[in-house]
Amino acid sequence: MARKSSPTILQEELYAPSRADRTSDSGYGASPREELDDARLVDLDTHEESPFLRAQKRVSARRSSLPKKTAHGLLWASAAAAILGLGAIAAIALYSYGEHSWRFRLQSSDDIEITGMQNVTRAQVIEVMGADIGRNIFFIPLRQQKAQLEQIPWVESASVMRFVPNRLKVEIQERTPVAFARVGAHISLIDAGGTLMELPHNHKYSFPVILGMNPGEPLSTRAPRMTAYNGLIRELDSEGARYSQDLSEVDLSDLDDLKVRVNDPDGDVLVELGSSDYLKRYKVYVSHVREWRQQFQKLESVNLRYDNQVIINPEMEGKPKLPALSAAAARSAVAAGVKPAALVTKLDTHAVPKPAFELSPQALNPKAQAKKTAKPRPKAKIAPVAGRQLREHLARAGQKAGAPHKAAPRQQISSAKPGGATANKPALATTPKPSPAIVKPPPNGGQS
Repeated sequence: MARKSSPTILQEELYAPSRADRTSDSGYGASPREELDDARLVDLDTHEESPFLRAQKRVSARRSSLPKKTAHGLLWASAAAAILGLGAIAAIALYSYGEHSWRFRLQSSDDIEITGMQNVTRAQVIEVMGADIGRNIFFIPLRQQKAQLEQIPWVESASVMRFVPNRLKVEIQERTPVAFARVGAHISLIDAGGTLMELPHNHKYSFPVILGMNPGEPLSTRAPRMTAYNGLIRELDSEGARYSQDLSEVDLSDLDDLKVRVNDPDGDVLVELGSSDYLKRYKVYVSHVREWRQQFQKLESVNLRYDNQVIINPEMEGKPKLPALSAAAARSAVAAGVKPAALVTKLDTHAVPKPAFELSPQALNPKAQAKKTAKPRPKAKIAPVAGRQLREHLARAGQKAGAPHKAAPRQQISSAKPGGATANKPALATTPKPSPAIVKPPPNGGQS
């Protein structure tokens, strides 16, 4: 088929004439070929109206200027702002009512509840909190009142709480005393940190009295002394013997040489324990005190601060003289539990150096020393005489001395032994004691 030379395509070539036109033109029925072409043309017309061939006309829709999500957020924000505004208005109204209403004012001291008091009196607490009576409860400075309550010597810590409508609650935590302290001519209680407290009127304690505290000294100066005291008491009671109960005084003037006064029924004794090994040194005193009392006429002090050396009744040079307690202070101290031995001012009466002797390690061992039995004191030897002759002898002796004659009481006389004194010469034979200033104990640790 030859190509056309003309570049244009006629309409008749693109669109074939309809069947009616062809029929009218020819006057005859359509041929099968023409019918097929007509069917194809119908299909082409259908495809021309299909959306794949021609874009359909869209209906225009009007949209909002804000997204839907943003609109919801603005709605919720507006609702929240409205609620907050109403809440603020209610709060302001409530604050104004609480500030000016009489219902929230502290009417009297009965509206103040105080707990935890044992030695602190209610009057001391009300003295601090009394300025708040008549004040609105919401304007009471709780922190300031807490700080003022903790200035009371017996108060270790305090807390102040308000309860609506008009009530306060004060909780007190008191200090725990560990000893008495003699400061000048006054005796107080003292806690582990060195804070002094007044003696209570309704409690009694069993503490030693601490010496070496000076009036007006800061707490930082007393704190190291109290640390040494706490260590001493803790070590003396570490094995359950409760040796601290035997002490009436503890001298903390020299931290390198702690001195304790033992409340002994036979007479109080000042014991120097040095600065360490308190329990070991005190056990030496406990195991030898009876022996020392037999050797010396009066046992007043013992120096145990040196290893393997004991000094009996040493010179106490430089010991400060404490002022005497007043009668009222002494009565208050006794009522609080101070031992009488700590209320007497001790004077140094030593004029001659006292003996010092060495102790062997076996003698310093309390366990080994406890196995040895102490020898009894030598008793007076009485010569065997007849009872009637003894009474006559005593009567004659009384008449010579100018005493009225009285019959001597009957005494039980021991039986005569071979080699004893004769009956005509009654005599009392005793063993004399040497002076403690020149005594020299034997090498076995000073045992008699």
